[in-house]
Amino acid sequence: MADEKAEAKVEQAKGKAKEVTGRAVGDEEMEAEGRAEQAKGDARQAKEKIKDVFKH
Repeated sequence: MADEKAEAKVEQAKGKAKEVTGRAVGDEEMEAEGRAEQAKGDARQAKEKIKDVFKH
């Protein structure tokens, strides 16, 4: 489970970096991919938080 949380954080960070880079170089597609990766990481993190709530 800690691995899932770590993967979510990594995915969010990679997405943010890609979004910022895309914005800096004017690549809208890269920027959109970065936002999508962040959203995927957010969803994974939310899923893990829900699991934690039901464990306790």
